Amino acid sequence: MGLLRVGFGVCLSLAFFTAKASVSEGQQALRTTAMNTSVAIEQRIEAIKQLYPEQWKNKALSKRRICIWDIAGRSGPIFTAAQDQKTELMNLGIQVDMEAYTSESILAEELKAGRCDAAFMTGMKARTFNKFSGTIDSVGALPTIKHMKLLLRVLTNPKMASKFETERYTILGIAPAGAAYIFVNDRKINSLTKAAGKRIAVLDYDSTQAKMVLKLGATPVPSSLVGAPNKFNNGAVDVLPAPLVAYSFMELYRGMEPDGGIINYPFSQASMQMVALKDKFPTEVAQLIREGFQKGFDRIINQLNLQTGEIPEHWWIEIPDKEKQDYEVMMQQARIELRDADYYDAGMLTIQRKVRCKLDRARFECPNPVE
Repeated sequence: MGLLRVGFGVCLSLAFFTAKASVSEGQQALRTTAMNTSVAIEQRIEAIKQLYPEQWKNKALSKRRICIWDIAGRSGPIFTAAQDQKTELMNLGIQVDMEAYTSESILAEELKAGRCDAAFMTGMKARTFNKFSGTIDSVGALPTIKHMKLLLRVLTNPKMASKFETERYTILGIAPAGAAYIFVNDRKINSLTKAAGKRIAVLDYDSTQAKMVLKLGATPVPSSLVGAPNKFNNGAVDVLPAPLVAYSFMELYRGMEPDGGIINYPFSQASMQMVALKDKFPTEVAQLIREGFQKGFDRIINQLNLQTGEIPEHWWIEIPDKEKQDYEVMMQQARIELRDADYYDAGMLTIQRKVRCKLDRARFECPNPVE
């Protein structure tokens, strides 16, 4: 959004001290109004305009280039859904030019180089820009969509704004991408212990995933987000972690035929996140955009359900309740290990644990929390 801090050019002499104080107080009042969710949106926008007058020309901000990752490019579901957000941004007075990228790695490099003012990417990739928001996708942290919805409502509180900012980047919004499951080409691989000796797809830019797979006694196969489903369908990997929406969009039933399936236990809630250059989107504007994402939660879930469609019953692989409990303990241990390795953010893990216990106080972890 190309917004710069307003320079006041006030001399540091005693003669101007009183004037400086009054300007500072007025600026703080405007910031308070802009970040107050109980104030009308029009009033908040007006406060932002007064905070950054040099950047607001003809009642609109300068055009910003937002890059969208979508495997299918401009015709894909992610880019299509992003058009709704484009409308929201324009309602805030932000002129937007959206560009589709089929390679998430190239998109990330374009953002780093400043050729994108903001970029919409997976939560896993966003972790390389902001560890706090990137931990949302942590393994086993959010058992259901209901947990995700509550978490995003908590994170939209203006008091959390600083958590989304680093020295150079800010997180403009977080959208649910649906539950992620384990797809296998053999129904006998219905537990982690039975994954030993199997080939498991891992992200090529994330060495930690490979290390976790090696601990299972399995073979990690580095892949891109586009390449991993293709490898599964071609039989190059036996196990593929993926959002459920990929079943039809990436035709994962091809890789499951004839004896495979989907383990009926979500191991995470995936997210899509918009990462932006901080100097283009100041705190107050970023807050409004995050709120817009949160308000669109139900609409996005409905779109995901339509895109996923009905998955035939015979693909689901049920596991015993006792084994599900073992999975929960194992995933908690994995989160703690990754937290201690500085991969996951401890603060986010604590918030997620509070969300889980808020919705189910009987969980084993609630009486004596370790996250």
